[in-house]
Amino acid sequence: MLNSFRRFVRSRAGAVVAFVVLGLIALAFAATDITGLTPGGGGVARNDVAEVGGQGIGAAELRQVAQSEVEAVRTRQPTFDVQQYLAAGGLDQTLERLIGSLALFRFGEEQGMAVSKRSIDGEIASIPALRGPTGQFDQTLYESLLRERGLTDAQIRQDIARDLMARRLLAPTQGASQVSQQLALPYAALLLERRQGQIGFIPNSAAPAGPAPTPAEVQAFYQRNIPRYTVPERRVVRYAVVTPGQVAARAQPTDAEIQQAYNADRARYAPTERRTITQVVVADQAGANALAARVRGGTSVADAARAAGLAATTQEELDRNAYVGIAGQAAAQAAFSAQEGAVIGPVRGPIGFIVARVDDVVQVPGRTLEQVRSEIVAALTQRKTADALAETQQAIDDALNDNATFDEIVTDRRLQPTTTPPLLASGINPEAPAQPDPALGPVVQTAFQVEADDPPQLVPTGADGGFALVDVGQVVPAAPRPLAQIRDQVARDLVADRARQATRRIAAQVVAAAGRGGTLAQALSASGVNVPAPRPVDVTRAQVAARARGAEPGQVLLFSMAPGTAKLLQAPDGSGYYVVKLDRSVPGDARANAGLVRDVRADLGRQIGREYAEQFVRAARAAVGVEIDRDAVTRVRSDLAGNNAQ
Repeated sequence: MLNSFRRFVRSRAGAVVAFVVLGLIALAFAATDITGLTPGGGGVARNDVAEVGGQGIGAAELRQVAQSEVEAVRTRQPTFDVQQYLAAGGLDQTLERLIGSLALFRFGEEQGMAVSKRSIDGEIASIPALRGPTGQFDQTLYESLLRERGLTDAQIRQDIARDLMARRLLAPTQGASQVSQQLALPYAALLLERRQGQIGFIPNSAAPAGPAPTPAEVQAFYQRNIPRYTVPERRVVRYAVVTPGQVAARAQPTDAEIQQAYNADRARYAPTERRTITQVVVADQAGANALAARVRGGTSVADAARAAGLAATTQEELDRNAYVGIAGQAAAQAAFSAQEGAVIGPVRGPIGFIVARVDDVVQVPGRTLEQVRSEIVAALTQRKTADALAETQQAIDDALNDNATFDEIVTDRRLQPTTTPPLLASGINPEAPAQPDPALGPVVQTAFQVEADDPPQLVPTGADGGFALVDVGQVVPAAPRPLAQIRDQVARDLVADRARQATRRIAAQVVAAAGRGGTLAQALSASGVNVPAPRPVDVTRAQVAARARGAEPGQVLLFSMAPGTAKLLQAPDGSGYYVVKLDRSVPGDARANAGLVRDVRADLGRQIGREYAEQFVRAARAAVGVEIDRDAVTRVRSDLAGNNAQ
């Protein structure tokens, strides 16, 4: 098993699965998007991308966290891939978050702060996935998860210690949310600022199409835009799935096992008595005696309790053991010895004196083996299925420890292997694009998280206990599609690119003409293209802000322009260009709008604590010292992109 631990920890899959399954608090902290300064590199140890207060952040750690963040996004956007992550600056942001987290920890240590073992124990015990059937922390379950995920207790504790330190340092700053009226007033005035102008639109279709592109032009365009036609790294995945159905024959309980289970749980199936009891708890005995006398005199328990300023509660159809847990042994003895309708008490309970009435008594008959046979069979089948799956998984894991190959294990265990075509990390085959099979998600993810020469991996495939043996059959490096295969597509892209460039030139001419003092309508008319007349716009900043992501880009641009000027803006979908002219700007005045100022103060208050926290992280980084090896970061970026030398 030790070799299995080491093998899993060395693989990329080990750390990623750990983050997903155990929900490490360090990643939760990173998700708060705490950023900081970016000092220059130098002096960073080999294999580290950064050094923070004398402690390194390894290239492997950065790569693993980056991959886990890609996978987290992919659960919501299945087509999201590493290339999109890198293009959006995701790797730099991930590194900044790792640096911010470690800088806070090192800063806290330098100030003499420490995270106790008891605090870490409490955080581990509070993880929902580690609670057993009783709802309490289960040490056996914790150790089992560590074994399954190839983690150590020390790794978990280190990550939790960092998070606890960060929370303690940032809690005071994040709680600072008071904003004065004078500070909020100019922001409120900005919301009332009004912009008046015009917006025109020139679609790409308005530009001349031009002659058909020549083969040489298509070739040149293809060469200039190689990244556009490059297919990311693909992998051929070999896998074999083990499902509950494959071990069903081993999971059928025998008659002897059914009888044994019934005998072991006979008390559960024995006749029982259940009672509905209304009770009230009184702090002192004198008050309880008086209340009991009123109930015995004919007043209901609820009315008597209400008259005494108390509240009665009704316990529905409890057996004796359940009532012991609520009211204690003495009260249960009295309540289950009395007749239906009887009043009991006062009886001393856990927190006072109990007065109660037995409202109802129900006799629940016992159940024979035949009556509960199906229930027992279902429970035993479920347990034996889980045991059989665990035994099979352990046998495969032992074989992997003995360096067995994928083919050897599949043959020995009589599994059905499957080989996929070359797939992208999203699970899509670019040669035959279709929606990826969600059931293959864990298999494909694992195949892209391990190194090509890693041994086969075991990965869970569902909540039913099934799993898969996964192996990388072949790695197809990222490469551009041959021009011969996509010549028609490249030609269409070239024509569309020409139209965009022609449209931009026309739009630039319109902007220049409108900026010289003419109206936007006149400038559009003089351009010679047939487009609709510009539309007038009269809008406040608050109206634009209220639309959030639905705000029109042209209206947003109006608020970053000087009156009398014009600007162009490409449409978000690339279909053409907006030409925006600002005619007039009317400043806002919020002094008479107390409600708006109050709302702005509240909004700023919700943000200012976060701003203080970001500034605190910057200060911590400066205090402990941060050095970044940009060359090492570049190597990680290249590795993630699949551009490293093969």
